[in-house]
Amino acid sequence: MSGHSKWASIKHKKGALDAKRGKIFTKLIREITVAAKEGGGKPDANPRLRLAIQKGKEANMPADNIERAIKKGTGELEGTVYESLSFEGYAPAGVAVIVEGLTDNRNRTTSEVRSIFSKRGGNLGSPGSVAFQFERKGIFLVPKDAGDEDTVMAAAIDAGAEDFEAQEEFYEITCPVQDFDKVRSGLAAKNIKTQSAELSMIPKNTMKVDDVETAKKVLALIEDLEDNDDVQNVYANFDISDEVLKKVEESK
Repeated sequence: MSGHSKWASIKHKKGALDAKRGKIFTKLIREITVAAKEGGGKPDANPRLRLAIQKGKEANMPADNIERAIKKGTGELEGTVYESLSFEGYAPAGVAVIVEGLTDNRNRTTSEVRSIFSKRGGNLGSPGSVAFQFERKGIFLVPKDAGDEDTVMAAAIDAGAEDFEAQEEFYEITCPVQDFDKVRSGLAAKNIKTQSAELSMIPKNTMKVDDVETAKKVLALIEDLEDNDDVQNVYANFDISDEVLKKVEESK
């Protein structure tokens, strides 16, 4: 699980950085709009919308923004029409990458994503070229001050979690996609607060990146992809140690 946890940790830190950049609202509004369009505007009957709204609240998005995004999705308000798309490819050192996006211009987004891969030493692949190396799971990060390890682990397992790991700052809980709501409700019922909860693509195996310069190239590609307004999620199977990460940060 080390690679899985490393990815969750890095994504969590990046999420905080994105919030500072103000990008997270744009991406969340798109997700809420598309979720409402595809599954209806009632959160109780639409799991994707329910999760998107929860993420919006966690990011302190104003309720009015959430409501407008839902109405644009259901057609009650006029708005931009977005479509889902995904890309697969490789970063330097053979690191597998999956990119998920929401766009109002497929050709523009495809061109921009291809350009990022090329500029950062990667290669955009064909559909299915790397997807088999990942599986979709529910991931919860629980702050360590939410409870002692035994208590949180017992609550998670009772709720349907399939894996639990204590990290430096939080507990990481993994569950099957179909049990996501069940685990979230189970933790809430025990008054265990989650720092983040999401459906994520988890690598089945990880690619160890020990060289600092290579790690910089891999992370630069990931960061450029995440900075693109049309990109919602980026997943990769790299495993970069804390020591190498620290050296990357120091070299900036």
